[in-house]
Amino acid sequence: MLVDCLNWRIQNEIDSILEKPIIPVDLYRSIRESQLVGLSGYSKEQYLFILLSFDTAGVPVFAFGVGQSTYDKASVHYYVQSHIQINEYRDRIILPMATKKFRRPITTCIKVLDMTGLKLSALSLLKILTAISAVDELNYPEKAETYYIVNAPYIFSACWKVVKPLLQERTRKKVHVLSGRGKDELLKCRREGSSKASLSSVDDCFSLDHPFHQELYHYIEQQALNQELIKQGSLHVDIPDQDPDDAMIVEVIQAEFHKLGEQNGSADGDHK
Repeated sequence: MLVDCLNWRIQNEIDSILEKPIIPVDLYRSIRESQLVGLSGYSKEQYLFILLSFDTAGVPVFAFGVGQSTYDKASVHYYVQSHIQINEYRDRIILPMATKKFRRPITTCIKVLDMTGLKLSALSLLKILTAISAVDELNYPEKAETYYIVNAPYIFSACWKVVKPLLQERTRKKVHVLSGRGKDELLKCRREGSSKASLSSVDDCFSLDHPFHQELYHYIEQQALNQELIKQGSLHVDIPDQDPDDAMIVEVIQAEFHKLGEQNGSADGDHK
């Protein structure tokens, strides 16, 4: 796995991916509006110490707007490039800064997955989501110590019911499906503040105007200027082959989506 990961990094020049900004900025803004992800803050010691039985103060908390991400404003290559750039910025900049600030090794993050707006039509996005998941699974393993699922609609609950038994136990233990918005739980674990500016609210952390995305984009621009590398065009990154177990989970999700779609269609017919 390690050799495959190193070869992937060399073949796709991942070490220089933070020198390749997505331009023009309007295109990058469109990506941010359709691939919802952002740094919402850092964990607090008291709550997570009790929950996870070890000190996790200062762990970056990333939010993902899963249900409202449309991935329809650019090519797949741009979305994959953007995702990898966030991963690399997290590992090279955010985690080392947190380590220095909290005076202990911080090498993982917490992910909050907001399922608001998740619909059956999300089945059409499964290909790109699977590609991004394969990149993370094979090249950025064990980077998330906890996943919080919030605003989960029935469609997620139905899929989770059949997928959960297929996951490895260590993965199942990381996933916490919270009731509703999970506001009380998340506020207990969230610490205000980013690397250079305070975060006004979780709700706007997806925006390009948010301090995290501003810092990230300007950092990449500066690195490109230093190397005189600014040019238009997406970076084509090879997507690793999926693990067979993960491929099976994707098939199960597809089958469950189709089943729910048929049930909805039948219900609509009965109603008419």
